[in-house]
Amino acid sequence: MSLTRLEIDDFRCLERVSLNLDSRYNLFVGENASGKTSLLEALFFLGRGRSFRTRRLDRLVRQGTDSFRLVGWVQLDGHQTVLGVGGSRQGTEIRVGGTPASSAAALAQYFPPQIIDPDVHKLLEEGPQRRRRFLDWGVFHVEPGFMEAWQRYHRALRQRNAALRQVGNSKALAVWNPELMTSGLRLDAMRRAYVEQLAQPLADIGTQLLGMDITAGYSAGWAQDESFEVALAKSVERDVKLGITHTGPHRADITIRVNGQVARERVSRGQQKLLAAALILAQLQLQERLHPGCGVLLLDDPAAELDGNRLGRLLDVVRGLPSQLFVTSLRPELDSLGQPGAMFHVEQGAVRATAGFNPA
Repeated sequence: MSLTRLEIDDFRCLERVSLNLDSRYNLFVGENASGKTSLLEALFFLGRGRSFRTRRLDRLVRQGTDSFRLVGWVQLDGHQTVLGVGGSRQGTEIRVGGTPASSAAALAQYFPPQIIDPDVHKLLEEGPQRRRRFLDWGVFHVEPGFMEAWQRYHRALRQRNAALRQVGNSKALAVWNPELMTSGLRLDAMRRAYVEQLAQPLADIGTQLLGMDITAGYSAGWAQDESFEVALAKSVERDVKLGITHTGPHRADITIRVNGQVARERVSRGQQKLLAAALILAQLQLQERLHPGCGVLLLDDPAAELDGNRLGRLLDVVRGLPSQLFVTSLRPELDSLGQPGAMFHVEQGAVRATAGFNPA
């Protein structure tokens, strides 16, 4: 799989961009505030249907315009598919192969970008919601039935919460409990199996990047020594009082440990960045093992965040992945990654291929 062509209209500071891309390594060079990160954000949005920088669509629309448009041509298994995303202050429209899609999951099947950016440490620092999103992104790419289980669980959760807010509606509560437990246990099993699969690549990459023993533990969203059914029953009184379900997979989390200790309590900010990067790279490595050639990595100005030694170790791991790479940098040399197949200069929102590059 590779994104062979990209068009961007009125996204952030990018007015009109049209690029032919390399199937392996694309490098975007430019000064700070030139639009490099906005270009990666556009790529991320094309595959995820959301931004990694903001939840507000109005901030993505170029000033003075009403909407933005992203179009990408993806080559997969000898076939070309066109992905299109339009966004405005009113919402997002997604098309795959010219046909409207109901969710961003349709995009991710063709173009599944991961990103390592200056805020990557938030994967460890912030609450469990970000880590659940990371976990579910990985499960989505290895478990064909994940989306159905996830949707069923969250539909049952919404209905149960609605019943909780209706004082005395114990009948409605009883109706939704079995569905919540059935879909919740299925979702939990998929996540648990995925964390087990992730353990070895995470340990290997953790050793390469940090020289430490890195492990990931999984918390289901209820006490380990109880079944989901028992935990749900114990929580009913509090659930009714507050009108919300407190127990279940929607409270799941991953705990990362370094040499046996919780990472947030042990490592420095620089080590946190490498550790979070190790999680993303391990996820990519596992995805590539199961679906060769389908990974995409966006790497935002790594040299600005890491010293020479740490940067070299990170880029060595990145180079070993068969994923399509989109990298930004202040300078055109990132020795550990080798020669880019395509290099572009970014300046004041304009993007142009460097002289001499003529992609096939």
